[in-house]
Amino acid sequence: MIKAQNLTMVYGNSFKAVDNLSFEIHPGEIVGFAGPNGAGKTTAIKMLTGILRPVSGSAVINGYDIVKEPLKAKESFAYVADNPDILLQLTGVEYINYIANLYKVPEEQRQDRVAELSERFGIKDFLGLPMKGYSHGMRQKTMVIAALIHNPPAWILDEPMTGLDPTAAYELKQMMKEHAAKGNAVLFSTHVLEVAEKLCDRILIMDHGKSLYQGTVEELSAKHPDKDLEAIFIDMVGEGHRMA
Repeated sequence: MIKAQNLTMVYGNSFKAVDNLSFEIHPGEIVGFAGPNGAGKTTAIKMLTGILRPVSGSAVINGYDIVKEPLKAKESFAYVADNPDILLQLTGVEYINYIANLYKVPEEQRQDRVAELSERFGIKDFLGLPMKGYSHGMRQKTMVIAALIHNPPAWILDEPMTGLDPTAAYELKQMMKEHAAKGNAVLFSTHVLEVAEKLCDRILIMDHGKSLYQGTVEELSAKHPDKDLEAIFIDMVGEGHRMA
C-alpha cells in the first residue's frame, strides 16, 4: 500500500539526505520510521507525499505513483507534517473545512468526522477560535483532524505525537490500531524506539539517509539480548546520537 523503491534525494552538489531507500508497508500494518534527528526521515516522507521530487527512485501509494499520478496518489493518503504552524489566521474549523473542500468531502460526512475526532482529542470547544491562539498541541490535534477528514487508506504521519498531551497521544495510537485493523496502512516517524516497540508491527531505522534495519522490534532485540533498545540504537547510529 505504501512502497518506496530506491528513493534518493541530493541537496547541493553531493549531500545525500536520502540514499537509495527502499521499503514496503502492506495493508493492515503499522510501521515506525525511527532514527535520530537529521537521519532523513522527513525528507523521505516528503518524497513519499509529493512535496519533494526524488532525484531517483519512486514512491507508490495505494497503487499510484506519486510523480506520475499525483492526484490519485494524494487522494489515497493522509499526511501530517512535522510542523503544525500552518494558516494560523484561520479558526480550527475553517482550516478543517478548507482541507475537506480540497478532498470534496460531503458536508454530512465531514460533520460526523469532525465531531468524532474533535471529541476524541478533547478540542471540540476550541475549533471556533483562531489557531494563532492555540498551543502547539492544539494545533497538532487540528492538523491531525484535517488530515484524516477524508478517511484515506494510507496514513503518513511525521512525528505526530510531538506536543500532544498523554490523552491525545493515546487516542491517536488507538486510531492507528483501528485504522490498520480495517486493512489499511500506517507509517509514522519517531525518534523514540519505545513508542515503536509498543505500537508497530515493524520498524525501519535509518541514519545518514540510509536504511540500517527493517523488521520487528522483537527480532532486533533478539540479535542483541544483553542490551535495551536505547543501547542497541546507539550502537547502530553511533555515540553522537541519543534517543530523546
